[in-house]
Amino acid sequence: MEAITNSGAFAFAFRLSPFDLFLLLLLFLVPTALQGAQSAPDALLKSVTSDVVASLKQDHDLVDDPARLASLIEAKVLPAFDFSLMTQFAMGKNWRQTTPAQQDRLTAEFKKMLIRSYSGMLTTYRDHTITYMPIRYVPGDTDATVRSEVVKQGSKGLRVDYQLTKMAGRWKVYDVKLDGVSVVTAYRDGFAARIRDAGVDGLIRTLAEKNRQGLAVTRTSLVGG
Repeated sequence: MEAITNSGAFAFAFRLSPFDLFLLLLLFLVPTALQGAQSAPDALLKSVTSDVVASLKQDHDLVDDPARLASLIEAKVLPAFDFSLMTQFAMGKNWRQTTPAQQDRLTAEFKKMLIRSYSGMLTTYRDHTITYMPIRYVPGDTDATVRSEVVKQGSKGLRVDYQLTKMAGRWKVYDVKLDGVSVVTAYRDGFAARIRDAGVDGLIRTLAEKNRQGLAVTRTSLVGG
């Protein structure tokens, strides 16, 4: 998809797509086996470590082994996200016309796309730092926003808000906003266009084919199918 623009919201050092920026944010969401699942949401995010980057530095062959790298991402990163809810937001009103089987397929392909793309970008973002802001949170709350700023030396900071919900006692990220703009809903136009052209099954086939071919998913490629 094309980069989102919203009153200069993405005057960031890198000209990246919304999905690329989302992957950048994932780099800072690597809970250590999610030990902080029962913690306040900001405590969970503040406990994030550099396990993935440390693994890459310690094992230089890891980046050349897609299977091992994907396993590392699945173990360290993906448990922090609610992909079903994220896919629902990306689909928007079209989610209501999907069957449970289609929902499962869409969520699975979204997840595969993330793992594949994130694997290819891990080595790019090692020099960024993240600062968390004070949070307004009352124990017992089930929804929260954790605000932060991501900075690369010599570049303007990017404000990042994590939207979390507490499910079964665990905090899960379901959206990330960059300078106030939702990354998840950035997929909505591309998904909707493909659904208009080929229906929900057509969107699923397109995502699955892009995953099989190892291609990036963009608004143009979705429409082109």
